[in-house]
Amino acid sequence: MSTETDTRRAPRRQVADLVPVTDMMAEAVIGRLGNVSETGMLMLASVPLQEDALYQLQFAIPGPHGQPLALDVGAHLLWCEQTHAPGQAWVGFRFLTLGREHREQLRAWIAQETSAA
Repeated sequence: MSTETDTRRAPRRQVADLVPVTDMMAEAVIGRLGNVSETGMLMLASVPLQEDALYQLQFAIPGPHGQPLALDVGAHLLWCEQTHAPGQAWVGFRFLTLGREHREQLRAWIAQETSAA
């Protein structure tokens, strides 16, 4: 089984709330989270992005006590698909870097939804 298949099967959490995603290099919000796993994420981009490029992104999830926990991730943009809305696209990222503590927090948050389903 390929690594790509493995990462595509990782448990995902659908994100109903409006969770902005910031490009740390541009210091600007570039979209909002669609769903996330510990290996990558789907994002609705509100600015044009470069396919096969590397990004340093930040988004927040609820921490262990409900407080926002900002996650910094290095991510590779794998694919991009335009939506029907002008200037928006669905984009898929694979995480390249995510600190161990943040990965554990993300895994716990994803597991909360999985167990509630």
